[in-house]
Amino acid sequence: MAYETIKYEVAEQILTITLNRPDKLNAFNAAMQQELIAAFDAADKNDDVRAIIVTGAGRGFCAGADLSSGANTFDRDARRGPVKRLAGGGVDYSDPQVRDGGGQVTLRIFKCLKPVIAAVNGPAVGIGVTMQLAMDIRIASEAARFGFVFSQRGIVPEAASSWFLPRIVGISQALEWCYTGRVFPAQEALAGRLVSKVVPPDDLLPTARALAKEIAAKTAPVSVALIRQMMWRMMGADDPMEAHKVDSRGIYARGRSDDVKEGVVSFLEKRPAQFKNKVSSDMPDYFPWWQERDYQ
Repeated sequence: MAYETIKYEVAEQILTITLNRPDKLNAFNAAMQQELIAAFDAADKNDDVRAIIVTGAGRGFCAGADLSSGANTFDRDARRGPVKRLAGGGVDYSDPQVRDGGGQVTLRIFKCLKPVIAAVNGPAVGIGVTMQLAMDIRIASEAARFGFVFSQRGIVPEAASSWFLPRIVGISQALEWCYTGRVFPAQEALAGRLVSKVVPPDDLLPTARALAKEIAAKTAPVSVALIRQMMWRMMGADDPMEAHKVDSRGIYARGRSDDVKEGVVSFLEKRPAQFKNKVSSDMPDYFPWWQERDYQ
């Protein structure tokens, strides 16, 4: 697929997705939404992709929604035409045209079967920061800035961030940032546990790639895919028994696999493991264990 708003580059089993509208600080638009979803679709199908890094071109990560439509930027009816109406004249909120575009991106990232690392090189506000919340690890440059600016624009948080953000940083920190809408530096993001580390600008991509290479070189792809979904989906479980059920299925199914035999034998023989199972074809029969939610 030819991309216009992002770059899609695979090297050393690492996919780097670069938001690529540097003249607009990589502002998010409908084309970027569609291309990001397509990029994650492609990554999940490609067994040569073991980890994903998302970063921005130029001096920004993503400045948020493209505001070139002015006052109508967030008015769906004005930009796309009226959504469906109910018999009584009220809005039919089940109309897919009502759906938040940023949320469609984060929901796709949430379903991803590969580890996702955000390498935040500069300003990240609005969707520029909320899209990162579905990514697994966020590393920031000292030049990065963050802002959940929705209250200052008269709207509300999007991209399913009301689910993700409190789970990552806690409810009090999430509310402080969203109530005030202020833009804050990388060190505050680190103190608030939004990012895992802050590094000099020149060290950002090397740091992210070193982590991605460690994952790609030493781990079993199917195990990593399962771990990612286990961890994220158990954040919404109502009892540890749900985790025990999924753990037990995983231990049973993977325990009989060639990967596990190779993992044990290679450890005993003190040599690197050569894992053969593929995400595209060798996920266990109990996967997925959840029922997908529909937009209604």
